[in-house]
Amino acid sequence: MRVLVAEDDEMIGASLVQALEGAGWSADWVRTGPLAQSALADGGYTCVLLDLGLPAQDGTEVLRCARQRGDTTPVIVLTARDRLDDRVLGLDLGADDYLRKPFELRELLARMRAVVRRRDGSAHSLIGSGALQLDLSTREVFVNGRREALTAREFALLHALLERPGAILSREQLENRIYGWGEEVTSNAIDVLIHGMRRKLGAEVIRNVRGLGWRVLAA
Repeated sequence: MRVLVAEDDEMIGASLVQALEGAGWSADWVRTGPLAQSALADGGYTCVLLDLGLPAQDGTEVLRCARQRGDTTPVIVLTARDRLDDRVLGLDLGADDYLRKPFELRELLARMRAVVRRRDGSAHSLIGSGALQLDLSTREVFVNGRREALTAREFALLHALLERPGAILSREQLENRIYGWGEEVTSNAIDVLIHGMRRKLGAEVIRNVRGLGWRVLAA
């Protein structure tokens, strides 16, 4: 899954990107408020990690503008600010969670999974229904009761499809959810990924709609 890191501190930003990619996330990193606004407007993110003290435009203004234009991407505020008023303001502006620096990576990852679950309308780690369920905490899929492990990109692709069961997602939409900036994406990367997943999970799990894209069937 793809996450936007909006952090101006070079050391923190680089460490976050490295840790997130090691945990299977695809991370894009911006260092200013306007760049965060632009990246959010482009879309495709599962979650945003937002520092309040961004240069050129404060993180609170980035969050305010995103929510005003109807962007519902889950946002976790990461900040050294510890005043109650700052926390209340961030939450009232539409932040989904608030984590004070310094923090442990395990806690951050757990909070990211939690806000994604809430966005998906689930109180637990499983999304999907019927014969196909995806576990957000273990990155495993259950197909007709059979458990299968997924690679990071397989997980990101299936999660994107299960967010909107029955909806057709185009090649571009899937690429935007799986790959970060600067990653080389070949023209048939999605086809190869889906071919491998069909061999693993069954040919009927992911359906192709010729000329439009792919979907999973609604339960």
